[in-house]
Amino acid sequence: MKLKLRAPLSPMEAELVDEIPRGPQWQYEPKWDGFRCLVFRDDKRVSLQSKSGQPLTRYFPELVAELLKLRAKRFVLDGEIVVPVGKQLSFDRLLARIHPAASRVKRLAEEHPAKLIVFDLLASARGESLLDLPLTERRERLEAFAERYLDDRSRIRISPATTRLSTARRWFRGAGGALDGVIAKRRDLPYQSGQRTGMQKIKPVRTADCVVGGFRYAADGKLVGSLLLGLYNDQGLLDHVGYASSFPMAQRRQISKLVKRHVKPPGFTGKKPGGPSRWSTKRSAEWTPLAPAMVAEVEYDQFSSGRFRHGVKFSRWRPDKAARDCTTEQVQSHSAYGILLER
Repeated sequence: MKLKLRAPLSPMEAELVDEIPRGPQWQYEPKWDGFRCLVFRDDKRVSLQSKSGQPLTRYFPELVAELLKLRAKRFVLDGEIVVPVGKQLSFDRLLARIHPAASRVKRLAEEHPAKLIVFDLLASARGESLLDLPLTERRERLEAFAERYLDDRSRIRISPATTRLSTARRWFRGAGGALDGVIAKRRDLPYQSGQRTGMQKIKPVRTADCVVGGFRYAADGKLVGSLLLGLYNDQGLLDHVGYASSFPMAQRRQISKLVKRHVKPPGFTGKKPGGPSRWSTKRSAEWTPLAPAMVAEVEYDQFSSGRFRHGVKFSRWRPDKAARDCTTEQVQSHSAYGILLER
C-alpha cells in the first residue's frame, strides 16, 4: 500500500489559554521545547517537515538514519525534535543545526544527536491516513506502533500522555528547561490540520528581578529603546542576560529620565551585550552602561544558555530589592526530561 499522506501537511495548531482545561474530554501532554516536526516515511524515502511547511531533512541526518532502521516502511508521525545535552534539552544546539554547511551539520549531529519525541500517528504502518479518527483511537494506535517498532535505545521516543488533571498540573509545575508548559487536546476530535480547534497550550508566567546594567537608545536617539538586563553569576560578576523594549510612550519618557541619572561605566562586569553575530550592526552593538542601582521585575518565557530566549516584558521597578540579590539562581530550572521514561 502506498502512503496516503504527502508533505507539506499543515500540523494541528494550539490556542494559547491561561488555565489547564478540565474534563474527561481532554488528553494532556508535556509541551516540549524543540522544533515541531512532521515525519513522512514512504519505503526508502524519509522527509522531515517543519511547522511552517519547510524541509528539515538535511539538518538531522541521524534521525533520518534512525527512521530508516524501523521495520515499519510507511507512516506519518507528528512530534518534536529536541537535542539533549546531559539531563537538559538545549535549544541553542537545536538552532545551530540550521546551517548551510553539510559538514558542520554532520559534526553537530555526531557531538549531540537529536531525538524525536512523538505524540501523534497520522498514517499507519500500512500507509493509511488516520486523520479522520478521534484522538483516542490515534493515541491507541500510536502506543501500539511504539510497542512494536520502537525501543528504549532508539532516538525516537513516544511522549507521555494522560487524562489525569493532577499529572498535567505536576508537569506544568516542572515547566522550564525541557518543558515549555502543557498541551491539552480534545480526545473526541479528528486531527485538526491547520486549525486551532480542540488543542490548547498553557505556558507558565515566570518572573525574575534583574539589574538594569545599561540601555540602548531608540531610533530617535533621545529616548530609551531598550533596557539591558543583568544577573549576578556564581563569581559575583554581572552578566548581560537579555533586554526589555516594549513600553508605552509615557512610560518610555519616564524611564529615559530615570536611567540617565545612573549613567556610569562599566555596567556589566561579566558577559557584555553587543557581541558580534551574523545579525549585529554597528548601531545594535552600541549601548550605554549604568551603575547597578536599578532593579526591574520582568516576565519571561524561557531562559537558556545564560540568557532570556526572547525579549521580556517589563513589569515594575523593585526599589526594595538589592541589586546583589539578583542572581542567576532565580532562573535555574531542574530538568523535566526524565518524564519521557513515564508510560
